[in-house]
Amino acid sequence: MDLSAKLKLTPQEYLLQERKADTKSEYLNGEIFAMAGASREHNQISSNVVRLLGNQLLASNCSVYANDMKVRIARINKYTYPDVLVSCDPEEFEDEKQDILLNPLVIIEILSDSTEAYDRGNKFFHDQFINSLVEYILISQNTFHIEIFHRQNDNSWLDSAFHHQDDIVVVKSIECTLSLKDIYRRVKCVDWVERV
Repeated sequence: MDLSAKLKLTPQEYLLQERKADTKSEYLNGEIFAMAGASREHNQISSNVVRLLGNQLLASNCSVYANDMKVRIARINKYTYPDVLVSCDPEEFEDEKQDILLNPLVIIEILSDSTEAYDRGNKFFHDQFINSLVEYILISQNTFHIEIFHRQNDNSWLDSAFHHQDDIVVVKSIECTLSLKDIYRRVKCVDWVERV
């Protein structure tokens, strides 16, 4: 008997375990991957982004989620936790618990030394299988740097980078703007100290 096949979990087994767990894990095709805790800088950036987007979307049909909302990528049998995501009505959830979103419009990942290669590589590659996803945003927590990737009509991705505190990131799909100065408020990173 193949021992590795026996150790793999079904999606149902993963969700049963994950919904009771004190820590978070992502799931890919039967395997579980524990998630590391977040730094103060990560948490501050996440809070800033959620507040900025949330305030702009108050009168809209869109919602901003952070940390605990899972996303399912059915095509590759994956469950993941984006740092921040935005979805708009009609929202689609996997089941009545409404903790697994199927149709995010915007995904935002906050980069750290331990997650940057994954967030830029396999995670972005996997997220491209989400048909509803229009924008993927990477925010560095160690330096003053943001990249936004826009899905084009031909399914290619066009990227833009921002490095200065006066730069404004336009999130076209939800008609929002994010200034780097506000994203990095109360965050001490190398470039921030030099530019203030």
